[in-house]
Amino acid sequence: MPEIKKEQKAAAPCPLYKKCGGCQLQNLNYEEQLRWKERRMIGLMGQFGHVEPVIGMERPLHYRNKVQAAFGLDRKKRIISGVYQSSTHRIVPVDRCMIENEAADAIIVTVRRLLADFKLLPYHADTGRGFLRHVLVRRGFSTGQVMVVLVTGSPVFPSKNHFVGALLKKHPEITTVLQNINPGRTSLVLGTQEKTLFGPGFIEDELCGCVFRISAQSFYQINPVQTQVLYETAMEYAALSGQETVVDAYCGTGTIGLIAARRGAKQVVGVEINREAVRDAIANAKRNQIKNARFYCADAGAWMRDMAAAGEQADVVLMDPPRAGSDEAFLSSVLTLAPKRVVYISCNPETLARDVLFLTKRGYRVQRIQPVDMFPFTNHIEAVVLLTRQKTNAKHGKPPAVAK
Repeated sequence: MPEIKKEQKAAAPCPLYKKCGGCQLQNLNYEEQLRWKERRMIGLMGQFGHVEPVIGMERPLHYRNKVQAAFGLDRKKRIISGVYQSSTHRIVPVDRCMIENEAADAIIVTVRRLLADFKLLPYHADTGRGFLRHVLVRRGFSTGQVMVVLVTGSPVFPSKNHFVGALLKKHPEITTVLQNINPGRTSLVLGTQEKTLFGPGFIEDELCGCVFRISAQSFYQINPVQTQVLYETAMEYAALSGQETVVDAYCGTGTIGLIAARRGAKQVVGVEINREAVRDAIANAKRNQIKNARFYCADAGAWMRDMAAAGEQADVVLMDPPRAGSDEAFLSSVLTLAPKRVVYISCNPETLARDVLFLTKRGYRVQRIQPVDMFPFTNHIEAVVLLTRQKTNAKHGKPPAVAK
């Protein structure tokens, strides 16, 4: 990881910078942050080819359209809400955050005040007493629809209707309110049981010409402006002409796969191991009247191996794995299916470099590397990488040696 030179350091604009730990690069101006990220990407990915300059944001503030806050009591037994201090379970009180949606922050502050008005307390996992654990707010960037999820320690919600009514009176922009029940001693924010208290129980947003349904549990990129950039880059690299079969591995709720189906793929096969996400993906395909995309609940690697064994082919594999990246079993299944192009969307340059090294040693070559700044003021970097399959050596049936 590149070092921050002393002369670059400046006063952080957020007073919670040292306590929170969420925005690691606040002591750099935005241009310096982009240069820092570019050096990091070059250090990790430069061995594979030219790294394009990082695509930054014109307005890198209040970009997070998903905001969650933990609730607790301070030493004076006052209700507080905020974020967990980095690497601890200690809540740092937050009313306003420079990277979070301002309307979401205001809603969370209102919920905190309503707790006091209704004589409700934050939930304490050790004792099992209290009511509210977390609040999650999601906002549709293009639609303006707002979801509020009240995460409680038990299903009992005293004065439920009056509480929700008071919240809606203060924030009429809210379009749906849910209660999520999470009684376990766990670091996970959401539990498995859910009740819709107001509205349809989901929101919708538009991205790259498609409309997506977003539930409380759905994975959906939190920076919509840069997500558009990220996915447009992926579509450019996929180079769809209308004849391609595309596999969308780790498809989640089908976002990029449906965009590919709309943008020129002959057919898209989305594979995801999370059953609820697949259900959302199918609903999203119907919502957008897309008929050339199919979604399956299965392990993506096993699915691709089965495709190859059945003699089926794929021209493009889109992969957007979690921060841990892919494992060798999945990457080996990519080699077995042998698509012409692999478009790898990464949220972790370290695991990206590891996975790309695996593929380039086995017949693929990196053609393009485009970093995108999805998370200004943090040290996180997203990137899109295009890999193409090299022609095999006809005599030995092996790909040519990869140039170092």
